[in-house]
Amino acid sequence: MIPVKNEITHIFFDLDHTLWDFDKNSVLAFDKIFRKDLPKIDTDLFIEHYVPINQACWKLFQVDAISHEELRYRRLKESFDALSFNISDDQIDKISEDYIRFLPDFNHLFEDAITVLEYLKERYELHIITNGFAEVQFRKIANSKLEPYFSTITNSEMAGAKKPNPIIFEHALDKARATKNESIMIGDSMEADVIGAIDFGMKAIFFNPNQIEVQDSIPQITTLAELKAIF
Repeated sequence: MIPVKNEITHIFFDLDHTLWDFDKNSVLAFDKIFRKDLPKIDTDLFIEHYVPINQACWKLFQVDAISHEELRYRRLKESFDALSFNISDDQIDKISEDYIRFLPDFNHLFEDAITVLEYLKERYELHIITNGFAEVQFRKIANSKLEPYFSTITNSEMAGAKKPNPIIFEHALDKARATKNESIMIGDSMEADVIGAIDFGMKAIFFNPNQIEVQDSIPQITTLAELKAIF
């Protein structure tokens, strides 16, 4: 059952894969890099390997099993290895830097993101909690014109912990001057966003556009537009 809206005054959103269309923007960033520096690489084929590898690396990063630097290196190295494409570490470092530089320049949001945020902004305090790197995330938010909708933005670097660690949720609520009972988390990661928030004591909604099978007890939406009916 979706949480009762009358209890909620603060809504916390994840950024990547929830509001900001990471996959679409990532393809465009890599395509720009490959057309310039590695024209032999088929972007679509690279992405087929990169997406699951990147997800696996992020899961390790979220629990501090690998560092920021290892994440950026491994997700590229393993993707090129999967293509049997020989590439030097120096090339990987350059691609990594270019990717981080270009990625925030592409600003596709999920369908109805702005319409829903405009609706919610009139009724609730809105916030972001993200595990992404601070500099990159702030550029994404600014370039995609999301900033006016949010009262606070919490990232893992300022909190000193990543979702699902309760420390980042505590930091975000303190910054928002909100309590657990009046707050809800909306995000695409079952582990980081939903289970992390629930274990912390908050309510949560799973943003599930790919319609992954989940427990019936987990509140979920498949489109952002559904939030207008909930809230």
